[in-house]
This record gives sequence, C-alpha cells and structure tokens, in this order.
Amino acid sequence: DIGAILVIALGYASHLNLEALLLGLVGLGFVRGLALLGVRSVPIYWIVGVAIWLTFHASGVHATVAGVILGLLTPAHGWISAGRLHVIVEQFAAYVQGERWNNGERDHGALRAIEVAARETLSPLERLEIGLHPWVSFVIMPLFALANAGVSINIMDFREPVAVAVMVGLGVGKPVGIVSFSWLAVRLGIAKLPEGVSWSILAAGGVLAGIGFTMALFIAG
Repeated sequence: DIGAILVIALGYASHLNLEALLLGLVGLGFVRGLALLGVRSVPIYWIVGVAIWLTFHASGVHATVAGVILGLLTPAHGWISAGRLHVIVEQFAAYVQGERWNNGERDHGALRAIEVAARETLSPLERLEIGLHPWVSFVIMPLFALANAGVSINIMDFREPVAVAVMVGLGVGKPVGIVSFSWLAVRLGIAKLPEGVSWSILAAGGVLAGIGFTMALFIAG
C-alpha cells in the first residue's frame, strides 16, 4: 500500500506547491519532536495531523501520503507497562479498602492517577486505532464502496494487460511479497513472528491482503 501511495504521489501529482509541501514537512518534523518529548495527548496529534493533511492536499501531493507518514510517526509504545499498571492497581485497591478513603481531594488524585495509568498502558497509536475502527468499518468503508459501486465491468476487459497485471499483483504478488519480506525480516533479526502465528497463517493473511481495491480506484481516478 505504501508503494502504491508513493506511485500516486510521484506519478500523478499534477502540480506542486512547494511552500505548502514545505509546511507539511515542517509539521511532520514537529510531530516527530512531540513523540521524542514524550507527548502522549491524542487530541494534540489530531490537531497537528489535520493541519499536515491540509498542507499536503494544498501542495498537490496526494494527502493519503500524509496519513501514512503520520501513522508511522505516531508513538506505538505504551508509556506504562502492564506490570507497572498491575502494581498501581494493587496499591489503589489496598488504599480503597483501608480506612483512609473519605472521597476527599487526595482520593480524587488517586483516582486520576489510576485513570492516567490505565490510559497510558495503551500507546497513542493503539488508542487512535481503537477510536477510529468503528468509524472506518461501519461508516467510511461502506460509503467508499457504495460511492464506487457504479464501476462497469466487461468480461473482455479481463484480457487487457492492465487487468491481468492487477490480478497477478493482488493474487500472487501480495502473498508472495508479504511472506518473503517477513521471512527476510525474521532471518535478519529485524522482527519475529507474533506468538501463535505460523508461516501458514501469515500466508493466509497475505492472500487476504490481496482483497484490495482502494489504491486501484485511486489510480484509475
């Protein structure tokens, strides 16, 4: 998908507004700086992300590129480990069960600490994914599919070189590419398979990844 987005960005950009593009790149640098400073507020990333999306859109580069880069820059690690959260919860439980609980300011501070600890166990990326998932699944994708349902299909079109290339790319290229690059990453020690995931499951996931039409429709448009 990133490769297809780069093709769109580089091959289909009609004009370039360098000032807007420069502002977008500065914004991306700002997001990276926020992550390095330990900023965890999702609303802040929302605000900066929308501004970057608008600058990329104004620059003539497909704004999808901004979305991909922002996704890669969003912090993907929790600030508080699961073990630390367990300790905090146990301490809070002992505090509540004691005689000190009187619903005062100190008790409210303890509650806020639990709230922050529970929230920061999840990374900003996970919180964004969880928050966006129902909107993407039940609103955005159905609207996208319905809006593009008027595409006419002729059986003779399947003989066209572009159609054959798309079918081979999605049906063969996706699973072969995903499995082979994953195997290479594991062999080089860059990554490892998640627990409970076998190579056959990964291959099946590669086949499922071939069920895609978003980028093809972008390019066709």
